[in-house]
Amino acid sequence: MSDQMIQIGVFCFITALIAVLTYLKCAGQNRGGQDDNKEYFLAGGGLSWAFIAGSITLTNLSTDQLIGMNGNQMILLAWWELAGFIGLLILAKVFLPIYYRYNCTTTTELLERRYNDPHIRAVIATLFLLGNLGIFLPAVLYSGSLFMQSMFDVDLPVMTLAIMFAAAGGSYAIFGGLRAVAVSDTYSGVGLLSLGIVVVILSLYAIDFDFTGIPAERLTLIGSDDSPLPWHVLLTGMIFIQIFYWSTNQTITQRAMAAPNIKEAQKGVLAAAVIRILVIPPMIVIPGVVAYKMFGDVGDLAYGKIVAAVLPTWLSGAFAAMMVAAVLSTFNSILNSSAALYVCDIHEQYFQKEKKIKVHVVSNIASVIFCLLALILVPFYSSAESIINLIQELYGMLSMPILSVFIVGLVFKNVDSKAAIIGLVTGTLLYAFFVFVWAPFHYIHMMCITLFICLFIALFVNRFVFNNRVELSFGRKTETIAP
Repeated sequence: MSDQMIQIGVFCFITALIAVLTYLKCAGQNRGGQDDNKEYFLAGGGLSWAFIAGSITLTNLSTDQLIGMNGNQMILLAWWELAGFIGLLILAKVFLPIYYRYNCTTTTELLERRYNDPHIRAVIATLFLLGNLGIFLPAVLYSGSLFMQSMFDVDLPVMTLAIMFAAAGGSYAIFGGLRAVAVSDTYSGVGLLSLGIVVVILSLYAIDFDFTGIPAERLTLIGSDDSPLPWHVLLTGMIFIQIFYWSTNQTITQRAMAAPNIKEAQKGVLAAAVIRILVIPPMIVIPGVVAYKMFGDVGDLAYGKIVAAVLPTWLSGAFAAMMVAAVLSTFNSILNSSAALYVCDIHEQYFQKEKKIKVHVVSNIASVIFCLLALILVPFYSSAESIINLIQELYGMLSMPILSVFIVGLVFKNVDSKAAIIGLVTGTLLYAFFVFVWAPFHYIHMMCITLFICLFIALFVNRFVFNNRVELSFGRKTETIAP
């Protein structure tokens, strides 16, 4: 039997096994019906801590992380994961209690409650959708396709592979809802984390644990001013990026809001935090650094090359299956959360406000449209110098302005929602100016500056335009809306 046949056989077996195990676990567990928002988008509140931890981990850890981080080929990028540990702690201890107190289905539902205005919920949901459809979904499809090309020398265009990923990933989100997504994430996560550590160990053995010949700037955690992550950005915008991503981003928090109670949710998030700080950092930097010594500066091709070089044939098929599962996991997770935002925050409010809708029908139609839009944007990422840096820089246009709306709504009361929106729009335009016209500082510094300007504008407009005096009110319920 040829090596290629062994690879394909192992790949097909593991991929099918994950699908079968997911089906067996999810069959018969639909307690509320597919036309119930909580059932379809929050798995009926039935996710245990293990599935929450697994789904959060694999939703975040995909080819855009493994390829993008390793593609920088330096230890420095480990700071993204180390800082993510803090972000998950903030989610568990600060934001989750508030989401459960308000019985939220989406993170944006919290904004409706705090501002007493459904329109601000729809505005922020729309911005989240723009980020998902314009940045994350196409980036995941592109990076997954690139990995398959570089590791297995697949003679297929990136676009063809992207279509295959979109079709397979969409099927989980469309037919199974969050329950199927979370279960498949967890099963795949166990395999990916295990094989990812194997790749780290085999990579180190491939160079006999000898890092000589690798430039010092690629082996330090103290980034210089001209590095992708200067040390001083850790003191400004990094923590706010983590708060936004882990605590307000629907794709992540949706898993944590799907537990039967707050304690189970917090256990899952804390387990994900432990994985984040102990397991993930070596996976996303060491193979890339080793690839620099073995192949030179190969950028985003580094991870595929090192995996192909160090894994035996039979194990490479298993790893390919895990990587495909990671792509599908991230893709279907973002797709499911995007459908939740559209159905709960926009469609029900503006298109079928009085009539009971069929959740799964509307969600499925939206998901298909989202898949097509993501595929259209895949070619844009082929010209990116670094996938991960491009994603972070572009998303800053939305992330900090959105975070400002959450901060104002949670910390203060008696704030007019229109003031928060004015602050958001101002911040978005300002950051766009920073990125596309004049960039005086590193983009992470500019994200921090953007956030504080958004906060200032919102409070200033609220006081001097709408003549409202704010009161500190962190975490309290608004009296005018029942939880």
